[in-house]
Amino acid sequence: MRVPFLDLTAQLRTTGPAVERAVLDVVRSGRYVGGPAIDAFEAEMAGHLEVDHAVAVSSGTDALLAALMALEVGPGDLVLTTPYSFFATAGVVARLGAEPVFVDIDPRTYNVDPGALTAWWERHADRRKRVRAIVPVHLFGRCADMEPILALAAAHGIHVVEDAAQALGARWGAGERGGPDPGRPAGTLGTFGCYSFYPTKNLGAMGHGGLVVTRDPGLAAAVRQLRDHGAHPPYHHARIGGNFQLDAVQAAVLRAKLPHLDGWHDARRTRAAYYDRHLPAAGVMPPARAARAEGHVYNQYVIRVPDRRDPLRAHLAAQGIDTMVYYPVPLHRQACFRHLGHAAGAFPHSEAAAASSLALPVYPELTPAMQDRVIEGIADFYRAGA
Repeated sequence: MRVPFLDLTAQLRTTGPAVERAVLDVVRSGRYVGGPAIDAFEAEMAGHLEVDHAVAVSSGTDALLAALMALEVGPGDLVLTTPYSFFATAGVVARLGAEPVFVDIDPRTYNVDPGALTAWWERHADRRKRVRAIVPVHLFGRCADMEPILALAAAHGIHVVEDAAQALGARWGAGERGGPDPGRPAGTLGTFGCYSFYPTKNLGAMGHGGLVVTRDPGLAAAVRQLRDHGAHPPYHHARIGGNFQLDAVQAAVLRAKLPHLDGWHDARRTRAAYYDRHLPAAGVMPPARAARAEGHVYNQYVIRVPDRRDPLRAHLAAQGIDTMVYYPVPLHRQACFRHLGHAAGAFPHSEAAAASSLALPVYPELTPAMQDRVIEGIADFYRAGA
């Protein structure tokens, strides 16, 4: 039995008819850019995320880019973020001429370590005035520890732009620390929240898509202007933006899938819990659980393999079991950021995660038999001393 890392064709057994109807409605409408499909999608996402303003854009990358552009981040500015994330997190900062400043992660959660963030702030009094934003990442579907991050930002008048590309539906709040409060959705705590609808996300389009959310009407208006080359009214440009518009067809696909999202999150949590219970006790470490289930939506289920990660991956591949490595080269070690001057060992927890993390299949259509194949494949590797 082959175990794919993700099977989007299996998802169509649930969503296919609704998706086809929604796409056909857009095709027949003749409104392919903007129009009622986009308006309806933005309204539904604002309601789902409990925010006042949701702006659909062309990708998760462009969501981050547009948010930072709306804050007028540019040359000479610093943006604090993590070196262990998808490239876009830091890439958009550099595209604007600003400098990404990296802070190491908490090895348990893979998210930025608030203690390391505070330590950077205390060590760099000479650079503080240049910091325009903090970009915490809710990596793999788990909320970052937002309380101390928000407190630091508020104390110094710094914007927080949440990279929630992998965490749509996760929640942060008192419940994260074990209390009864269900908290607020990831991406809605800072100045901006940015999401991705890449096909592999828990809510995936059939192409690229993204979303920016905020509670500030002025900033929402700025993002709307920026996504259309900075035009307002049409053909009048007070600022330079880009072509960041979401296609109406993608909005229709996402609207058709949105009613299933909460159920998909529950299914992912169920499969994560199954792995937690049955993975071999030796050799691999399951991800740390959030204090409450709502704190994690398991866009990925990432184990740590302190020794022989790559041989284990090859062993599973030979048995038809797909896995992924997120992310093999941390951002501070990428060639394009060499000029920042970070040597190997600068961010040890991020480098250790890059060398030892392995993502296992986790999606709603994954069956117990398929999970047993994964678990048994890992156990075989260690029994054989491979």
